[in-house]
Amino acid sequence: MTFAELLEQVGSMGRFQIIHVTLLALPLLLAASHNILQNFTAATPGHHCHIAIVPNHTCEDNFTDFLHCQELLRISIPMDGNQQPEKCLRFISTQWHLLDSNTTTTNGTKMDTEPCMDGWIYDRSVFTSTIITEWDLVCGSRTLKQMAQSIYMAGVLVGAIVFGSLADKFGRKSLLIWSYLQIAITGSCVAFSSNFTMYCIFRFLTGMAQSGIGLNCVSLSVEWTPTRLRATVGIVIGYSYSIGQFLLAGVAYAIPDWRWLQLAVSVPYFIFFFYGWWFTESARWLATAGKLNQALKELQKVARINGRKEEGNKLSIEDLRASLQKEMSSAKSTHTAADLVHTPSVRRISCCLCFVWFSTSFAYYGLIMDLQNFGVSIYLIQVIYGAVDIPAKLIGFFMISFIGRRVTQASALILAGIAILANIHVPQDLQILRALLAVFGKGCLAASFNCAALYTGELYPTVIRQTGTGFVNTLARVGGIVAPLVRMTSEFLPSLPLIIYGAAPIVSGIAACFLPETRNMPLPDTIEDVESQRRPKVIRDVGRKDKLPLRACRLEPLKEIM
Repeated sequence: MTFAELLEQVGSMGRFQIIHVTLLALPLLLAASHNILQNFTAATPGHHCHIAIVPNHTCEDNFTDFLHCQELLRISIPMDGNQQPEKCLRFISTQWHLLDSNTTTTNGTKMDTEPCMDGWIYDRSVFTSTIITEWDLVCGSRTLKQMAQSIYMAGVLVGAIVFGSLADKFGRKSLLIWSYLQIAITGSCVAFSSNFTMYCIFRFLTGMAQSGIGLNCVSLSVEWTPTRLRATVGIVIGYSYSIGQFLLAGVAYAIPDWRWLQLAVSVPYFIFFFYGWWFTESARWLATAGKLNQALKELQKVARINGRKEEGNKLSIEDLRASLQKEMSSAKSTHTAADLVHTPSVRRISCCLCFVWFSTSFAYYGLIMDLQNFGVSIYLIQVIYGAVDIPAKLIGFFMISFIGRRVTQASALILAGIAILANIHVPQDLQILRALLAVFGKGCLAASFNCAALYTGELYPTVIRQTGTGFVNTLARVGGIVAPLVRMTSEFLPSLPLIIYGAAPIVSGIAACFLPETRNMPLPDTIEDVESQRRPKVIRDVGRKDKLPLRACRLEPLKEIM
C-alpha cells in the first residue's frame, strides 16, 4: 500500500483537507501584499525643493493661498519641459522678474540653479506618508528605492535555501509556524524602523519568512491531498496570490500611511501563528523521518475528522513501514546537480529552462513594481493587475491542455516581450493604451509562470526532477532580485529598462522553441529516457515491452511535480 492509497483510505478530499487547505491559503492572501508592498509604501509622490522666502510661510500641500503659492514656485523653482516644477533643482537666487507674465525662463534655468539644499516639499494628496517622504529618497537618493526591493527579493532567495533544507530536517509544520512568527515580528518591526538601513534589514528578514511560508504551505497542502486532486489544490493556492493583489489595493487605499499599512499586512500573521499549531504535520514526512508512531496518530486523526474512524483504526505500523519502503525505493538515487548538464538533451533542457524561468520572473517583477509610470490611479492599475491573472491562467490552462506546452510557453513569453517593447513607442499622454499593453504583458507572464511550473516537471526525469526544479526556481528568484536594479538604467536612457524587460522574454521565448513537447507523453524516469527521445521513433521502440497507454500516464505529471 502506497501513501496515496493510505490517504484515500482515511478520507481522500474530506472535511479535514478542505479545512486544512483553506487555513493554509489564508496567509497566502497577504503573501502578494509583502511581495509588491513597496508599490504603496515606497510610492514617490510629486515633489519639489523646499522654499521659504517668508519665514514660517511655505508651499505645503495644505497651503491655502494657492495663487501666492504658484507665484512662489515660479520665482523659486525652474520649470521642466512639461512646464512643471523641477523636482531636484531650485534657483540660487529668487527670480523676482519672473512674476512678469511676459518673461520666460528658457535661457536662465541652466545657469543659476542648484540642487535642493533644504529638503523637499511633497504632494500628500494621495499618500500621506511613504518611505520616500520619510527619508527623502528622491533625486540623488532615488536609486535606494530599487535597492530596497532587491534586498527584499534577496531575502526571498536566501529563505528558499534555508527554510527549504530545514523543512526536510525539522518538518513542514514547525518551519511554517516559525515563518508565521518571523514575518509577524519582522514585518511589524519594519513599520517602526527609524532609518533606511533598519528598514532594509527587517525587509530582508521578512522576505526570508515569506519563502518559508510559501514553500511549506504548498508542501503541507499537496502532501495531505490525493494525487488526482492536487491540480485543484494548486489552482486554489495560485488564485490566493491573485486575490491578494485585490486586497492590497483596497487596504492601501484605506490606509495611505506607510507605517500603518505595513502593520496592517503584518499583524494578521500573529493570528496565523496561533492557529498554525492546529495544523497536522505531513504523515509522509513523519514516515520518511522514521517517526512511524506519530505518523500513524496523524493519519488516524485525519480519518476521525473525515468521519472514517474505523478505517483509521485498521491502519498499523506495518502498513506505514511497507509504504515507506516503496517510497524510499522509488526515490533512491545517486544523481547530483552535475547531471543537469552532463548529457546533451538534459543540458539543452536545463539551458532553455534557465532562460524561461529567469526572464519570466525578471519581466514580471519589472512590470508589477512600476505602477506609477502609467499615469493612472495606482490603486486601479493594481486591481486590474490582479484581475488579469484570472483569465490569463485559464487561457493558459486550456492552451496547455489542447495545444501543447512548448507553443504555450514560447507564445506567452514572446507576446509579453512584444507588449513591453510596444510601450516604448506609445506617447506618455496615451495613458490608457500604455496601461492596457502593460496589463496584457503581465497576464502573459502569469500564464508563463503556470506553464513553466508544469512543463519543468515533465521535462526533467524522475531521478533529477527535484534538483532541476530547485535549480530553475533559484534562477527565477535571481530574476526577481535583478529586476528592480534594471530600473536604475533609466538614468542613462529613459526607455532602456523597457528595452531590457521586453528583450529578455522574447529571447527566452525563442529558447523555449528548442524544448521538446511533453503533451500526452509519459514522464521520463531516467536520464536515458530523455536522451532516447532524440533518436528516431523506430529505434526507440525496439525492445520496449513495457509501453503503457497514454491514458494511464495522464495523472503522473501532477504526482511527480507536487
